[in-house]
Order: sequence, then C-alpha cells, then structure tokens
Amino acid sequence: MSSHDHAHAGHSHAGHDHHDHAPAASCSHGCAAAPLPMPASNGGLLLRIPAMDCPTEEGQIRRALEGFAGVRRLHFDLPARALTVDAPPAAWAAVTAAIARAGFKTETLSAPPAAADTARARRSELVRLVAALVVATGAELLHFFAPDAMPWQLAGMAVAALAIALSGLSVFGKGLASLARGQLNINALMSVAVIGAFVIGQWPEAAMVMALYSMAELIEARSVERARNAITGLLALAPEQAEVRQPDGRWARVEARSVAVGAIVRVKPGERFALDGRVTTGQGAVDQSPVTGESIPVDKAPGDTVFAGTINQSGSLEFEVTRPAGDTVLAGIIHAVEAAQSQRAPTQRFVDRFAAVYTPAVFVLALAVAVGTPLLLGWPWLTGLYKALVLLVIACPCALVISTPVTVVSGLAAAARRGILIKGGVHLEEARKLKVLALDKTGTLTEGRPRLVAQQVLATGQEQTRVLQLALSLAARSDHPVSQAIAAGLPGDALPVQDFGADMGRGVHGRIDEQDLVLGNHRWIHERGQCSPELESLMRAHEAQGRTVSLLASAGRVLALFAVADSPRASSREAVAELQALGVHPVMLTGDNPSTARAIAGQVGITDVQADLLPQDKQQAVAALRARGPVGMVGDGVNDAPSLAAAAVGFSMAAAGTDTAKEASDVLIMNDDLRRLPEVIRLSRRTYAVLWQNIALALGIKAVFFALAVFGSATMWMAVFADMGASLLVVFNGLRLLRGAAR
Repeated sequence: MSSHDHAHAGHSHAGHDHHDHAPAASCSHGCAAAPLPMPASNGGLLLRIPAMDCPTEEGQIRRALEGFAGVRRLHFDLPARALTVDAPPAAWAAVTAAIARAGFKTETLSAPPAAADTARARRSELVRLVAALVVATGAELLHFFAPDAMPWQLAGMAVAALAIALSGLSVFGKGLASLARGQLNINALMSVAVIGAFVIGQWPEAAMVMALYSMAELIEARSVERARNAITGLLALAPEQAEVRQPDGRWARVEARSVAVGAIVRVKPGERFALDGRVTTGQGAVDQSPVTGESIPVDKAPGDTVFAGTINQSGSLEFEVTRPAGDTVLAGIIHAVEAAQSQRAPTQRFVDRFAAVYTPAVFVLALAVAVGTPLLLGWPWLTGLYKALVLLVIACPCALVISTPVTVVSGLAAAARRGILIKGGVHLEEARKLKVLALDKTGTLTEGRPRLVAQQVLATGQEQTRVLQLALSLAARSDHPVSQAIAAGLPGDALPVQDFGADMGRGVHGRIDEQDLVLGNHRWIHERGQCSPELESLMRAHEAQGRTVSLLASAGRVLALFAVADSPRASSREAVAELQALGVHPVMLTGDNPSTARAIAGQVGITDVQADLLPQDKQQAVAALRARGPVGMVGDGVNDAPSLAAAAVGFSMAAAGTDTAKEASDVLIMNDDLRRLPEVIRLSRRTYAVLWQNIALALGIKAVFFALAVFGSATMWMAVFADMGASLLVVFNGLRLLRGAAR
C-alpha cells in the first residue's frame, strides 16, 4: 500500500470478473432464428459448428458476436469444432441466429465432447485428408500416363472431383456463402481458384491444390491449438481429486469441485494442491512456480496460504479450503489470460485492417491479369486466366491473419508461466514503449511489512501507558501497514473508538472517551499547525534513517511519536538496475516524507524521488512524467489506483496488493518480485519483434511469388506450398515465445 496513505477505513474486496468478451461482427445476411438450444454442462450454451476448422472461421464467429448483449465469454475448441458461449439462456437464440447470419450452421450439444470423441474426430479428419491426397496423386498420374483419349480424360476428371469432394466440400460451402454475401475471404479465394482451374482443364492441379490446402489448414489449426493449450494446460496442474477429512474423522478422496469452503484437506509429500487454502497443521516446502513463477520452494507453516496447482515437496500438510475449485488463483490466471486473448493488440488491429483491404485488392489484380495480359501483352487467354488463378492461391491471407494472434497468445502464455498476468495483448505490446517507470515505495519497493522501532510520549503530565493505549486503539482500526505495525508493537488492549474515519494520505481520526484524536503523518500534523522546531528536529532524525514517522495528537497538542521502519525488497535494487539497463528511467512516487523517501531510494538505486504526495498528486505526477515518454506505474494500494489507471501500463503487486489496485492495473506480478518488471519489458520487445518478423515473412514470401506468378513460371502447386509454408513459418516463429522468459 502506498506509504502516504497512513490509514484507511477498509479494503475493497470486489472480485475481478474475468470475461473473454467476444470480438466482432462483419456479416449481416438474413436468416431464420434457430430453436432455443440446449445448455452446456457448465450452464452455458454449447454448440458444434461443423464448418469451423481453422482460426479464420473462429475469427469470423468472434466478430459476429462482438459486443453482443449478454455474451460474457467465448471458448473455442477448434479440433472438436465446438464453441461454448457464456451467456444467459434468454440470449441463446439470438446468439445462434447471429452465428447463422455469419454463414455457419450450428448443432446444439448438452455436454462438451469427450476426449475420446475429439480424438476420433481428429483421426477421422486426418484419414479423410490423407485419402484425398492419395486420390489427387492418382489424378496426377492419370493425367501424365493415361492415353489422351476422352474416356481416360473423363476418368481423370472423376478422380480429381473425388479428391476435391474429400478435401474441399466445407471450403466450397464457406467460400460460396461468403461470395453470396459479397465477402472475399480465404475460402472464397480458394473456391474460385479451384473451380477456375478445373474449368480450364487443369483438373489434376485443382485436386492437388485443394487437398494440400486442406491439409495445411489442419496442420495450422493444430499448431495454433498448441499455443492455446499452453494456457489451458495450466488448469491440468490442479488435481481433480483431493483427500478430505470426513465428519467421522476418516480421510477420503473426493472430486475437488465438490469440496466446500472450510473443509480440511491433506496433501502428502510429492502431491499437488487441488485447491486454495490456509495451512492448519504441519510444515513443509512448497514449489509455487505454477502460480508465481518462482522456482525456489517456499516454506509453509500453520497460517500460511497455499495455492491450487502448487507442489508439496516435503512434509504432510493439512489446510482449510478458502476458495471453491472454480475460483482458485490458478483458475483466475487462466480465465484472465483467456479473456486477454480477445483484446486486440495494436499490431493485430493493423493486420486485420490491412487484410480487409489486401484480399479484395488481390482479387482485382487477378482479374486485371486474367483480362489485361491477353489484351495488352498478347498472351493466350488460358495463360492469363491460369496466372490469375495462381495469384488467387498465393493471395490467401492466412499466414498474415494468424501471424499476430498466435504470437500474442504465446507471449501471454509465456508471461503466465513466469507468474506474470497480463490482461491483454495491447498491454503486452505497449510495455515495450515505456521510457519511465514510476514506483510506489511501501509495499512495492519495500516489503510492506514495517515494524515499530521507536516510540516516545511527548506530552508532559500524561500517563505513558494511557497515551500508548490511545494510539493502539486508533491504529488497530486501520489496515494500513504503518498502522498495523504500530498496533502490533504496542502492548495492551484497544479501547472503543467512536466516529472513526480515515483521511486518505494523512492518517486516521476518532473519538475516545470524548477526546478527539488523530494518528497521522508528518504532513497532516504540519497542516494542523502542531509542529514545533523541536518536534521537526526529532522527526528529521528518524526520517534520515529511512523511518516513517506517525504522531498521535489531540486537538491541542502532539501526544506521542512513533517511528516505523520498512526494509527494501531483496529484488528491488536488482530490478532497478535492470530497468536502467533497458533504458527505462525509474522514479519513486510516495506519500512518505522526503527524508525517508530519499533514504530508501538510495538503498535501491533510484535518484529521482517525488515525496509527500497525496493520491491526486501521484496521478498528476504520472501525467507530468509523460513529457519524457510513455509512463508505467507500479503500486499495490488503494491510493495507487488513480495513478495506475492514468499510466500507459499499470503494474500491481498481486500477493500483497489491494483488490482496488489489482482492478486498476494492466499487469499483475503474482509473487511481488520486482525483477518481473524488466522481464515484462523484455518479453514485450521480443513479442513485438516476432510480430513484425511474421508480417515480413508472410508478405515477403507472397511478394516473391506474385512476381513469379505474373512474369515467371509459378504453378498452383508452388503457390499452395508457398502459402502453406508461410503459414507454418509464422506459427512456429510465434511459438518460440513459449520457450521461456525473454532475456
């Protein structure tokens, strides 16, 4: 929590709703409303979409449901051609109607496809496409070796038509539907190219092109699925069963999703935790890397928190369940990253806009080649038409369209594996631009666990025990770290407090036995006109040692002084040095006094300090720092929320931070290790580089084959291999981000 907020009345505990908002609709031809579908097993709408077999179709459906009232989240399962829509039942009919208007028929399911059914569907599709390739090869052999007689030609055409039917009926269905709506997409281009090649007598090539294209689509879909599985696979880290103590005292294994909050669960050495909880019995070391990314095991004892998916390395532990299975920290990370996928990064939006113009432009170019080259260059009409069809195959923007989402998803997954939760591709990309990073002091640069190191009753004629009890009574009512440190360091019991309240950035106030009191920071006491030269000198002596001073005052005088010390995080100095090496200027923004702020800043290597700031002052400081370039903000407290929201990228300490700060931030550091900050910036820069590598690969390969198609001897075979090769290159290049944290 930010140091200037000496105390506040309470925490905000509003949870974060993680929604995978669907992205957006481009299709609008009429269709009859579908009958009300059956619900999915999880209460949502589960649909099977037979024609959805690649990321292009997924994108069309996402666009069709963007901003749709009631749609909270979409989950696509391309291998099973299934879509789960998290929406209220009243919206289901409208959802299926919108998907139908986008050109996709839907089948309603009552439960997700079983893993065995999905595997069978994959094998069936692979067998069908392999058969199509074999039949297409037969058509090629007939074309080369069979006599040039009509019966043999008809037989070859029939074999080619069979290969096209095996591999391309769904492509034709989607392509012709798109053409009927006046849209030019990948399926429309392929449909025109294959039909055209068949009509001009290039039926063996038409068959092979369709078979190769469909096989490439299958390989591409599996590759993109790998990136998605890097995220959803985290969920499998939490066991499906837990060993729970029964009412009669015995232990029994039950389904984790059925375990109630408050139940006692036992985890033996070597086992994973199935749920979140608080240790009640036992001690041991726990590997928390699946959640926090921290490779060093953490010692756990009664009272400590444990997370689902983490590994108990030593000692038998019993813990009390604090969250249901669907609401664990691990599940929250997965849902948040899934939701982040739907937020288009700037480069992704640029590619989408470019592709929307690129495809029609290439179609017009192909028409110009088909008609213009015979008229202007004297080429045979069939030659001009064939080259135009080759252009259409090369023009498929598949590699370009998938180059960005697979890279962004890989980057988000790589961050999640390191205990960094990035709430969207836009934040992943924006982090590379940061020139200044503003950091709060207490709880961010420091441990946030201050302790009372000095106390002094200043009022003469007052009983020392009574004064300290008054301070304890006010401090105990606040959840600010400084107040908590004072309360923990003072003996005795708290007295009842009337009219208790907090003044953000200053302290707390209340009435005890008809006496109005404040427990506040240096700034507040100064504003009240209660400082004296002697008191100022005393406070400066403590502040010069990096201590935070709080004072207990009545309406007429200062009663006592309390000095609290907080030590910098072990990671702070290293993180600051790494940020500076990356060209990012660190600035401390704190509500604490200048002397304490400078003392802590000196210990961590920060030279630029702005102290004595109220929440609105921090927000204004972030705005002023923009003159140096894009500004990031790192904080953990309620008072940091305005400045986190004002920054280009807001970073929050997730373990010790408040819910308000987590809501306002764009990036959560799950283990509060500041060394994750330079990791985010490095990952952002690497992701951006891979994005543009992919765009250059996709467009460069197509540019070469455009020239070969018009002025050289490129064939449709070469065109489909170029398209397939470009698609696989960009997918595998994007998947490189999954190898680990960027360095």
